[in-house]
Amino acid sequence: MTVRQASTLDGRGSAVPQELYDSLLAEVTAWVEGPGEAWAERIEASGTVEPGLRAELKSKGFLGLAAPVELGGRGLSFTQWMGLMEVFSRSHASIRMIVHVVNGTWRSMNPHASATQREKFIVPSVAGDITVAFTLTEPDNGTGADISCSVRRDGDFYYLTGTKHLITFGVNCDYWLLFARLAGSSGSEGTVALLVDRDAAGATVQDTSNTMGVRGTDHARLTFRDTPVPVSQRLGAEGDGLTIALGGFLTPSRISVAMSCVGLAERAQQLAVSYAQHRVTFGKPISQRQAIAFLLAENAADIEAARALVMHAAAQWEAGSARAPALSSMAKLTAVDMLTRVTDKALQVHGGLGYWKSQPIERVYRDARAQRFEEGTNEIQKAVIAKDLLSRAGHGTDPAAPDPAPANAAAPDPASANAGRAADSGLTGAAL
Repeated sequence: MTVRQASTLDGRGSAVPQELYDSLLAEVTAWVEGPGEAWAERIEASGTVEPGLRAELKSKGFLGLAAPVELGGRGLSFTQWMGLMEVFSRSHASIRMIVHVVNGTWRSMNPHASATQREKFIVPSVAGDITVAFTLTEPDNGTGADISCSVRRDGDFYYLTGTKHLITFGVNCDYWLLFARLAGSSGSEGTVALLVDRDAAGATVQDTSNTMGVRGTDHARLTFRDTPVPVSQRLGAEGDGLTIALGGFLTPSRISVAMSCVGLAERAQQLAVSYAQHRVTFGKPISQRQAIAFLLAENAADIEAARALVMHAAAQWEAGSARAPALSSMAKLTAVDMLTRVTDKALQVHGGLGYWKSQPIERVYRDARAQRFEEGTNEIQKAVIAKDLLSRAGHGTDPAAPDPAPANAAAPDPASANAGRAADSGLTGAAL
C-alpha cells in the first residue's frame, strides 16, 4: 500500500489511501472507547498523566499520525487528520492535548530546521521520544510582536532572560520551543526561535498545573536568568521568530482546536442521549418528552453545522487559500460557542445528577470551558475575522464571494503582529 509523499515542509500534499484511513479511524475509535476511557478515569482520579499513557500512545503510532512519512509519521492529509482529531477529542482532554500538540508542533519547526536540527529535534518529537513545549505566552504582554523575553549573543551562545507562563507541557518536557527577541530590538524585527534544554542553567520552572479542567496536563511558569542556549539550536535566522511561531503553525492549530470542540461536543451528546434513553419518569424515558428531545435535536444540528465549517477551513488551509487564517478563526469561534451550548444542554438533560463528579458529563463540562481561550479568545477571533472582512471590502472584493482557487497550494500562512496576538491562550498545547 503506497503513501503519497508530502509536497511541502508543513505536510500539505501528503495523504494516505482511503482504505488505510478507514482502518486507522476504526483503530482510534476502538482505543478511545476502550483503553482511552479507562485512562480518562485514572487521570481524573489521580490528577496526573502517568508516563504509561504517553508510552501507549507512542507504541500505537498515535503521536505521528499527522507528520509526513519522511519525518517518521503516517503521512495523513490535514483533512484526514481532522477526522481522527475529532475522535480523539471525545476522550479525556489531556489525551486530546497530547496528540494535538505532538501532531502539530513539528509544523512550526520543520520548515525552518536544518538537516541536523531535523534529526535531533523533529524526528524524535514525531516518534514520541522527546517532548517539545511551545513557549510563547508571557505574563505581561500579548503573544505577538510585544514579547519581551530577550537574548543577547556572545560567540556561539545566546543568553536568555525573561519570563514565560501558561506553558503547556512546560514542566515535563525535554525542550522548550521558545520565542524571544534580541536585546534592543522592537516589533517583529529581531525575534528568534530557540530550542532550549529543559535542564539549562539559569532556568527556573514553577509547576502551575492546578486547573479547573484538562486535569493531568502540566503547565509551567518559566523564569530565565542568563540561560545559555547554543546558537546551533536556533531555528531559522535572527528575525524569523514570529514567522516560525505563527506563519505555518497558528492556522492549522486553531482549526485542530475547533475540531476538538466538535469531538468533545459529540461526546457530550452521546452521554445526553444515553442518559435520556435510560432515565424513566412517569413510566417512560425522558427522551420521549418533547422538552428533552428538542434539546437533543438542537445539539445535533449545532454539531453538524460547526463540523462542516471546520472541515471547510481545513480544506482551504490544505489548498493554500489566503483566507485560511480568517476561516480558521471563524471555525474556532463557531465551534467553541457551539460546544458551550451543547455541553450546557447535555448537562441539563442529566438534571441534578449531572453536577456530580461521578458522572462523565461533569468532566466534559469542565474541559469544554478551556476551549474558549485555547489558541485565542473569542474576542481575538472576531478581530481577525473583521480585519479580513474589511480588507477584502477595501480592495473591491465581495466579502461574501467564495474563495478563488488557490494558485499555489504550497503558499505559507501569513504572519503578522496582529496574528500573533491571536495566539494568547494559556493552554499553549501548541500554544495551545
